[in-house]
Amino acid sequence: DWEKMIRQLFFVFLFIHSTLAKKEPAVKATDKKWLTLNGGSPAVIARGGFSGLFPESSQYAYESASSTGLPGVVMFCDLQFTSDQLAVCQSDIRLDSSTLIADVFPKGQKTYNVNGQDVKGWFAMDRTIDELKMNVTLKQNILSRPSVFDGIFGMFTPDDIVLPKKEGDPKPNVSLWVNVEYDMFYNQHKMSAANYIETSAGWWVPNYISSPEIGFLKAMGSRKNKSIKLIFRFLSKDAVEPTTKEKYGAILGKLSTVKSFASGILVPKEYIWPVNKDLYLEPATTLVADAHKAGLEVYASGFANDATMAYNYSYDPVAEYLKFIDNGQFSVDGLLTDFPPTASEAVACLAQNQNATKVMKSLIISHNGASGDYPGSTDLAYQKAIDDGADIIDCSVQLSKDGVAFCLETADLTGKTTAVTTLIDRASTVPEIQPNSGIFSFDLTWSEIQTLKPQLVSPFSNSSLLRNPANKNKGKFVTLSEFLELAKTKATTGVLINIDNAPYLASKKGFDIIKIVRDALTNATFEKQSTQKVLIQSEDSSVLSAFKDVPTYQRVLKIENLISDAPKKVAADVKKYADAIHVRRGSVVSESAGFFATGFTKVTQEMHAANISVYVSTLANEFVSLLFDYFSDPYSELATLAAQNVDGVITDHPASANAYMRSPCSNPDAKLPFSISPVAPGALLGLVDPEAMPPALPPSPVLEEADLVDPPLPATANISSSNAPSNSTPSPATAPSPKSSSSVNNVASACLSILAAMLLGLLYN
Repeated sequence: DWEKMIRQLFFVFLFIHSTLAKKEPAVKATDKKWLTLNGGSPAVIARGGFSGLFPESSQYAYESASSTGLPGVVMFCDLQFTSDQLAVCQSDIRLDSSTLIADVFPKGQKTYNVNGQDVKGWFAMDRTIDELKMNVTLKQNILSRPSVFDGIFGMFTPDDIVLPKKEGDPKPNVSLWVNVEYDMFYNQHKMSAANYIETSAGWWVPNYISSPEIGFLKAMGSRKNKSIKLIFRFLSKDAVEPTTKEKYGAILGKLSTVKSFASGILVPKEYIWPVNKDLYLEPATTLVADAHKAGLEVYASGFANDATMAYNYSYDPVAEYLKFIDNGQFSVDGLLTDFPPTASEAVACLAQNQNATKVMKSLIISHNGASGDYPGSTDLAYQKAIDDGADIIDCSVQLSKDGVAFCLETADLTGKTTAVTTLIDRASTVPEIQPNSGIFSFDLTWSEIQTLKPQLVSPFSNSSLLRNPANKNKGKFVTLSEFLELAKTKATTGVLINIDNAPYLASKKGFDIIKIVRDALTNATFEKQSTQKVLIQSEDSSVLSAFKDVPTYQRVLKIENLISDAPKKVAADVKKYADAIHVRRGSVVSESAGFFATGFTKVTQEMHAANISVYVSTLANEFVSLLFDYFSDPYSELATLAAQNVDGVITDHPASANAYMRSPCSNPDAKLPFSISPVAPGALLGLVDPEAMPPALPPSPVLEEADLVDPPLPATANISSSNAPSNSTPSPATAPSPKSSSSVNNVASACLSILAAMLLGLLYN
């Protein structure tokens, strides 16, 4: 039956991840010195198990936390008590928020006064443990996480976490943390958390007990096993502690008193690194240093890869963890997280690694510079890409009406500049470039373009994830010659020059963009040197053929459409035009309609067999861009592409790619106790009931020879001397130019309309 099959598949999932993530070290890993209270590495504490993927406190959540996290990951269980004095693990006292109890007991809703507040919902204390375990299933209560596992898993207890599944099995080696959030409330209803924990000691003893109630911790201090750590949990600073009636913010100034009944504190992460109303970090508090001075361990809570985080982190969850454990001033003693694999890689792979040299040979290629942090193709975006470790910086060459070559992702200025706010009357439709209207660079003089501001816009318009608003209009546009000079001055590994719309520019605007680019490269002395790489990229094979006579240039064919295969003969045809291909991520890792990985294509292997390099785009840190298999973790995607031996990644966030490639965990041959695992496509999807999935996507097409061959470039028309660039050679007008083999699929511009662009302009100005 389905339940039996899914259980078998889950064991396969666990085996894959435990095998990939954890290895027996051949040699002892280098000891790290930590600024924790005891000098040991920070603990990784899994809130409800791997609750970022599976429903919180479910069997699969706890078991996958163990298989994907560091050895010794701590399982966190929030105790909610039943009418027969037993307990289940759930963080919310209202079970209807994370279970389907309302469907099972539709008349079970009640209202109780919980610490002075009336709370309406379904409560564990109104049911026996058997009623809950036998009838109630769990659901995911965070909308950004997969809902396909709802209704599959029953409720879990501490016994289920730490005891053998059947008689005769060995006892799991599990560290357990139990949290008692509402002891006073349960005592009012004649239920005792202290008695429950004490009577359970014959079967299991927790490593940690936490509570936001001082009275409970003092009671436990008089009766607990001395090996158990008691942790005082701080709620929001304005919340009132039930025993003393003091606000938690006031108690924060009495750490020596806290030490009298607890060995540590658990605090929201904002207690340590405050975040202002605009979502930017403020200076760190002295809490960790003060607590350590008082002899208290400090555990930080609230970590999740898909939660709101300060813009300072550029949506990189590892960067956030490192701020708490590797800042040179202090380290917390543990991290309470919904995503234990990411916290584990921060501790084991990325911490104390800032000065390491790059391990991998794959190239880090910027996408319009560091366009995740600054408006793309600006001086600031390029400078940050270089500072963040990009090997190759990129320039998509556009032309102004008076022939100035400059860098911008598309010829249509409506998306990445403020053009719609001042130049809407200059909009036109150019079907040879895109089906919708736009304001095009070749219709404006360079002076007019310089009156505009660049604009930082998120590519994920359907989400609420803005990119760094403080930088939304910062930076200035860069000419091609300025771009090349920057690359030379900063001694980057190389440059990527992208050329689009060459037939249209030649036949309709009188611009020979090939000559303009070649002259710029020659003037910057790139043509006669081999120290810095020059990558010439285009979707048009005729453009690439125009550079065939410069053997030091690497020609890159951009394949905009997703492909599933590249037969040997077609790969050989690609080699006629290009030394490398640029493909989208889905052409390497195929995906389902439900945002799960389904398999690896053979594109990389087939291209490598033809001696063709493979570059993959476009990587971004925002979790909405990542398949569920990647655990909302950009490092997991990087590890997966690395395992497929891609030759370079094209990314909005070079800093994250650089951090991964400098990590010892990016070396597949390193003998480490933990590693960042590539995904196993299909392993997670195999756990999903097919009926819970949307209709399957059609397979991506196979790359064909017809996709490669473009018509010869037309001669450059003699439009007018005022429009032509100074170094262009007028020639007779030609017939309308044919479209590039893939220009019709220019997704970046085809999905924009002038109306949408105007709305974006209003939003960002």
